[in-house]
Amino acid sequence: MAARPASAGTEETAAHIVLRPARRADLDALVALEHAAFATDRAERRAIRHAIDSPTMSVVVALALEGGEEVLVGAAVLERRRASRIARLSSIAVSPARGGLGIGGTLLGAAEAEASARGCDRLRLEVRADNGAGIRLYERRGYTRFAVRPDYYEDGMEAWRYEKAL
Repeated sequence: MAARPASAGTEETAAHIVLRPARRADLDALVALEHAAFATDRAERRAIRHAIDSPTMSVVVALALEGGEEVLVGAAVLERRRASRIARLSSIAVSPARGGLGIGGTLLGAAEAEASARGCDRLRLEVRADNGAGIRLYERRGYTRFAVRPDYYEDGMEAWRYEKAL
């Protein structure tokens, strides 16, 4: 059964979230999450499908129960290169209706565990310089900023690059 996109008005905490690898059946819900979570730089349907199918990428989804159905409330995308011990968190998204509940941190922990299980010893990511919540999360979890990429996002915003030893 495919998870459906989240709707507003449901209360839960990260403790009530179930994580699992994304499936092709989640594609519609993942596209909806991408549009709800990001104003710019959204991944296209084709790119999300590729990430689900790729042997060098992992997509983890966060699910909550709503009205007896699984609802997709977040996702993280991890990329690995075959000859590298550095993984990249290319995306982490949480339904705006469920921000501040710890779901992002839960997804980040899952991405770190997946990278480590795949033999990586470091995880890198980029975050918008104006994404205060994301920056606070990464810094609380031990990430260190090591570079700035000017004009990285579609709207000209710079990206701050972070890294953590796993």
